[in-house]
Amino acid sequence: MKFTIKIFLAIALLNFGIATGQNGDPVIESIVKEATQNSHLEKYAHHLLDVIGPRLVGTPELKKSHDWIVETYKALGIEARNEQWGEWRGWQRGITHIDMVSPRTQSLIGMQLAWSPSTTDKGVSGGVAIIPDFENKAAFESWLPSVKGKFVMSMMKQPTGRPDYNWEEWATEESFANMKNERDSLTSAWSKNLSRIGYNYGSYRLNAEGFRKIEEAGAVGVLSSRWSKGFGANRIFNSYSKTIPTIDLRLEDYTMLYRMVENGTEPVINLVSKSKELGNVPTFNTIGEIKGSEKPNEYVMLSAHLDTWDGATGATDNGTGTIVMMEAMRLLKKFYPNPKRTILVGHWSSEEQGLNGSRAFVEDHPDIVNNLQALFNQDNGTGRVTTIDGSGFLYSYEFINRWLEPVPRSIKQHIETNFPGMPTGGGSDHSSFLAAEAPGFRLSSLSWNYNNYTWHTNIDTYDKIVFDDVRNNAILTAILAYMASEDNKTFPREKRVMPISRRTGKQAEWPTKRLPNRKGGQD
Repeated sequence: MKFTIKIFLAIALLNFGIATGQNGDPVIESIVKEATQNSHLEKYAHHLLDVIGPRLVGTPELKKSHDWIVETYKALGIEARNEQWGEWRGWQRGITHIDMVSPRTQSLIGMQLAWSPSTTDKGVSGGVAIIPDFENKAAFESWLPSVKGKFVMSMMKQPTGRPDYNWEEWATEESFANMKNERDSLTSAWSKNLSRIGYNYGSYRLNAEGFRKIEEAGAVGVLSSRWSKGFGANRIFNSYSKTIPTIDLRLEDYTMLYRMVENGTEPVINLVSKSKELGNVPTFNTIGEIKGSEKPNEYVMLSAHLDTWDGATGATDNGTGTIVMMEAMRLLKKFYPNPKRTILVGHWSSEEQGLNGSRAFVEDHPDIVNNLQALFNQDNGTGRVTTIDGSGFLYSYEFINRWLEPVPRSIKQHIETNFPGMPTGGGSDHSSFLAAEAPGFRLSSLSWNYNNYTWHTNIDTYDKIVFDDVRNNAILTAILAYMASEDNKTFPREKRVMPISRRTGKQAEWPTKRLPNRKGGQD
């Protein structure tokens, strides 16, 4: 009996060690212990999100975040620098106050879109116009004089503010089907109307020329509401107006105004929307470096974009990716200060406008790209990493599995791998490196309703972070970087045979390099 108990305890302790990262490697054991017992993630998140806030390219806040990361790294003994790669239209968001003053008084909830023109301190007041049905472009042109002195509602009225999952839970099947049919009908009618006008951008809004027509006709502002199909969540992007403000209203207020106009009521709103134009300002990437001791001219790289859209504070896009890489670098510097290969981290800017920062880095640093052992990029939310794809490299199976082997089972058990996988032509910054045939890998995360609630929305804030998952991601990233750096073999760049595309019937092609936009927002 005593012998059996001893065996049982030995097995239990062995399993516990595997699950917690106690695998005999002191570096990995120290990384897991430090990340679990002395995490800096909450501290980093607070300063980045609560103190600095949103980090739109071209804003002072983005520059503050670059400088803060450099200071943080230097305090840890990590070499760090800001590298200028271009310039962007400088702009800074101010206050937005929106009030309906007739037929009753109510403060409305919304905000100006990025790079929206400013109002005066007094603001602007006006009625509200909706875009009616038109037979053709000429009819639209004839209608334009009627918008003078008014705010134009530029998007369709949603028939419901309840997400589909809420309908599925509570509605009868018939009621749910009726709602979807109504929504599909309204969406189709709206899209066809924009097409008849001839100033459509896709199926949901006017294009830049359409907005210009509205401005020239004397409208005092544009109202939009890009609902993301979640309670209280709207997607916040950029303004397309050049001389009048564009405001995104929450669905509840937007549809209320829309119904008023439809039913003959004439609402009047007052808007104060302040912003500053700052001219052209430099744009940067922040690069941190732990110099290699044996192979200093070979590189392992961590990657996360720092910039955001500015409807909220960019907590999960991509604050979480940013703090994961900062924490991983802290752990590596503390427990692996003399890596075999040089370990770099890239905090990119202008990812949201087309991967511009990382594309510029690839163009400016061929020496690093050509000698890259691996790049690990994280960008899609707060969830624990659940997928690692081989990105189309033929031997990715051998290397990634070897690098994953010592990762604690409590983390590794949630990860699915896909080999050899497929290269991506966009989506996030690893794609910039793949286009140069360098091994870039995306650490894809569990959703946590990312697409509906936090991706580019007005509610992507600190409180949406799941720190247990983010902590696991920091441990995973640090171990992957350590293992890739220590690997005696250099990652081979042989690529898979690309499959036949179902869409075109032709063989798919490996993504090709695209040039960054180094003078952005200046048209």
